[in-house]
Amino acid sequence: MARYTGPSWRKARRLNYSILGNDKELSKRPYAPGQHGQGRKKITEYGTQLQEKQRVRYIYGLTEKQFRKTFDEAKKLSGKQGANFLFLLESRLDNLVYRAGYAKTRQQARQLVNHGHITLDGHKADIPSIRVKPGQVISVKESSKGLKIIQESLESVVGRQAYIEFDESKMETKYLRLPEREEILPDIKENLIVEFYNR
Repeated sequence: MARYTGPSWRKARRLNYSILGNDKELSKRPYAPGQHGQGRKKITEYGTQLQEKQRVRYIYGLTEKQFRKTFDEAKKLSGKQGANFLFLLESRLDNLVYRAGYAKTRQQARQLVNHGHITLDGHKADIPSIRVKPGQVISVKESSKGLKIIQESLESVVGRQAYIEFDESKMETKYLRLPEREEILPDIKENLIVEFYNR
């Protein structure tokens, strides 16, 4: 199944969750899209699990195949599978480019990576799914530092997560450590995703 490239606001309203993380999608019409959006029936247990899974999948912008593969990788790690799954998603290069503030959305971050504007430890990195390890440094390519889209995004940053360190003078971001569970997607119940795939 191909990656969803349609309106993110429509998906956010369907899932009743801000995919872009700014709550703008739900501020005007906090109900599902379509003619019958305001008269929805009660969701079943399966529907609740599916909805939670879809929320996380659309937040990170993955296909179902990529999502399931990452979930299976989390099984092999020690600790709680649900939390490990979120940590693996959070360690993706496109996500950390977004967290660093080089892009306003994860979709924009993915595009920056695809177009070769980002380096990892000084080497060109144009694959969004690269898993960044703690200690590695993400930076903007020298010739891309003046890009208007990157400058505007950096100017709009209010704060950054504690597990990344941003050097403004070099436009570099160091991935310090894996995040704590409470630092990422606190509203998401990852146990529902585990139940969905293990049912």
